[in-house]
Amino acid sequence: MANILISPSKYVQGAGEMKKLGTYAANCGKKALVLISAGGYKRIGKLVEDSFANNSCEVVFDYFNGECCNSEIDRLVQVVKNNNCDLTIGIGGGKIFDTAKAVAYYAGTPVFICPTIASTDAPCSALSVIYTAEGVFEKYLFLPANPNMVLMDTDIIAKSPVRLTVAGMGDALATYFEARACKRSGATSCAGGKTTEAAMALAELCFNTLMEEGVKAKLALETGVCTPAVEKVIEANTLLSGIGFESAGLAGAHAIHNGFTVLEECHHMYHGEKVAFGTLTQLVLENIPQEELEDIILWCIEVGLPVTLAELGADQVTDEQLMEVAKTACAETDTLHNMPFEVTPETVFAAIKAADAYGRYYLGEE
Repeated sequence: MANILISPSKYVQGAGEMKKLGTYAANCGKKALVLISAGGYKRIGKLVEDSFANNSCEVVFDYFNGECCNSEIDRLVQVVKNNNCDLTIGIGGGKIFDTAKAVAYYAGTPVFICPTIASTDAPCSALSVIYTAEGVFEKYLFLPANPNMVLMDTDIIAKSPVRLTVAGMGDALATYFEARACKRSGATSCAGGKTTEAAMALAELCFNTLMEEGVKAKLALETGVCTPAVEKVIEANTLLSGIGFESAGLAGAHAIHNGFTVLEECHHMYHGEKVAFGTLTQLVLENIPQEELEDIILWCIEVGLPVTLAELGADQVTDEQLMEVAKTACAETDTLHNMPFEVTPETVFAAIKAADAYGRYYLGEE
């Protein structure tokens, strides 16, 4: 099997880049559907409209209904067709990106992804995560191409809630460990082949950047400023993690996240927060040295990522419920089987309980 690396056609990151969106769009299409939340439109709608004002590309806005599910995708494909749009643009967060990518695929248009937050590694990928209308994980939709452009306006992202960028660090934390597991097992990546050395290098750079810059970036964001550390973390959360996970592979952390979607108690938590705990659970499954596990748990505590079930809102769940999480994580169609050893619901259940115990220990709760 071939080694494969895939990536977006163009990645743009810098202050004030959203002002140029209309210019970029005019090079790609004549009429663009912009998918955005109602709140997002209130915040930056005029900025986006102004960017199209002096360009040949027209713009049609539509508000996102809140869930990346088949009914919402079908609705928006019809909007694209009814308005004769030849470009789809998603502006906002992870579920908007995934919806915009799926809509562009089914409608046959190019797609631009414009994050206003740095909370997931979704922007760069040729992948949409599809949920039910109720928010339960349903399937991965693998797309034939990555976005035509990913545009990160760091002025806008630096003004977003700090918790969102921290959640992005949680999502990115999984990248290297899942990539390493896939390389050891020889698993096929999301790109459809074996990992390249380039993808592994990006995944490792992602992890090292988080460890070196994460706390500095969080402190800077809490004062509302964009520093070099913030720029590096935005790139790690988005580009390094995006290419790293897709071209090197997913394994335990994201499958365990998908398991936690069955718990109503965790629905208020962000994707990356659940992935962070999933990463700790994967590392327990791998039985990594205590010093390494300690460093990662303490880093999570320092930046504000959950390390216990209580912090996920799941301190009252029963062992039976946790076993359902473990069983869902072990679904045949999920990525837990990319681990380089056999994994069962029983071993995942034990790792979840142990990860919770370690988290409580380092928080000083035991």
